[in-house]
Amino acid sequence: MSVLEDVDELIERYQIGLDEFMKGYPEPVKGLFSHREDVTLANPLGPPAHGWEQVSATIEHAASQFRDGRFVSAEIVEKRVTAEFAYTVWLEHAEGKVGARDDVAPSTLRVTMIYRPEEGKWKVVHRHADPITTPRPAETVIQE
Repeated sequence: MSVLEDVDELIERYQIGLDEFMKGYPEPVKGLFSHREDVTLANPLGPPAHGWEQVSATIEHAASQFRDGRFVSAEIVEKRVTAEFAYTVWLEHAEGKVGARDDVAPSTLRVTMIYRPEEGKWKVVHRHADPITTPRPAETVIQE
């Protein structure tokens, strides 16, 4: 397989894992992350996690907040792949029951992911996701 095919396979596996994640099962997503100490995760439910122990716990906590959901699609904004490094930026569409809600609600996240090969397999080394998908006034960044 080419490097591009390897990265595309990881992305596909990640998106399949997201389908399970939206049902409350973190393991398929966790298995695709690097387990090294420089792995990072910044999700919309809490502060950034650094190192495998924190990232693993953060993924588990985040998955516990979802049920009866599914990954819908991803709109790729950008993807770059080299032999040593790759990244994607996408809009991630999903739906599910979130927190204590009983209704299935749609969600869209702006996602940046960074990948690298480790011992012959591509792994996620960083994921940042947030709900900012439309323009906002500058004042929205002020914390009061």
